[in-house]
Amino acid sequence: MIVDSHCHLDFPDFDDDRDMLVARAREAGVETMLTISTRVLNYPHLKQLTERYDNVYCSIGTHPHNAADEPDVTAENLVAIAADAKVVAIGEAGLDYHYDNAPRVAQRESFLRHIAAARATQLPLVIHARDADDDMASILTEETGKGAFPAILHCFSSGPALARLGIALGLHVSFSGILTFKRSDELRSLAAELPLDRLLVETDAPYLAPVPHRGHRNEPAYVVATANVLADVRGMSLDDLSAATTDNFYRLFKKIGRE
Repeated sequence: MIVDSHCHLDFPDFDDDRDMLVARAREAGVETMLTISTRVLNYPHLKQLTERYDNVYCSIGTHPHNAADEPDVTAENLVAIAADAKVVAIGEAGLDYHYDNAPRVAQRESFLRHIAAARATQLPLVIHARDADDDMASILTEETGKGAFPAILHCFSSGPALARLGIALGLHVSFSGILTFKRSDELRSLAAELPLDRLLVETDAPYLAPVPHRGHRNEPAYVVATANVLADVRGMSLDDLSAATTDNFYRLFKKIGRE
């Protein structure tokens, strides 16, 4: 059994076959899926999904791309919504300097509000970081000094220094299909050295389909392909790697519980 710790089941990419997608995930051994919020405004749709599928949970938050669109979302708003039984995380939030779809000031302010909500609820903060290593490291160091909060560096593709800092601060690191790409040798080397008890796997579906599905729409069932590569670089069996990352997931996302 395995878990997809980050996907976007509410996206329109899945409108035509969402039931079949969830069924395929079950058949592949994916026991739980965490669908991640990118806009607080879309929470009603996320809530419907979690009510429709017993093995789907969600987060609440504003993606950095959308930070300027939701300037009035407060930490208190996030905390209030997070009281829902199937909301098990805060985010995704963070910094994206690759696209700069929102002003960097707006991204930072939104990120800080999400950190405050994660600290208040002690729900894991799902962090998006792209081409912003220095600012991300500075914020995480400063904010952790104000009070610890659980967090995960999702879809990790940043530099090794940020990963190592995250581990030192108590964070988890999640790998997506990028780990399987031909030119990801440096990322695979990093994945081999990080502590096993801090690692997760994800799809980020519908994006970043792993080899051998690259070029197609991604879906939760494909998390097994990423796990297989992670197991290989760590010299483990797929079963042992899946068990370890699944244990890590439930230990981090405590609100879900585990039968």
